[in-house]
Amino acid sequence: MDDGNDLIIRKLQQLAAAAELTFWGFLGCEFVDLKDGVITIALEAKPHHLNPIGMVHGGVTSSLLDTAMGIIAMIARPEEKVVTTNLNVHFVSPLYAGRLLVTAELVHQSRKMITAQGRVEDSEGNLGTMGTGTFRVI
Repeated sequence: MDDGNDLIIRKLQQLAAAAELTFWGFLGCEFVDLKDGVITIALEAKPHHLNPIGMVHGGVTSSLLDTAMGIIAMIARPEEKVVTTNLNVHFVSPLYAGRLLVTAELVHQSRKMITAQGRVEDSEGNLGTMGTGTFRVI
């Protein structure tokens, strides 16, 4: 028998497949896992994700954080829509081409607001970018 987490994972896999023609697919995101309230998505950072000095562009990591935290917010309110109202990003160290893993988890929620936090790390676990996001339930 499936538990609730298995159902959520299947729904996330369906959403990821449907999102291939959206910004998700344009970036090259992939759903990896949902476990213990933490979502993991990944991106294989390629030359077109880099800035002119060879590092992953900050806009890419910001988008990855917004995406992962947004998914966590959507999981928290599956019957409602949520939109980003604030995104706070800290660029801790440079990230380069290769596999990036993005994790996000819920921090707090109220009737109309959800707060999440996230991290972008390289394949060796080095932190590159971290942030928080606030999402309005509409």
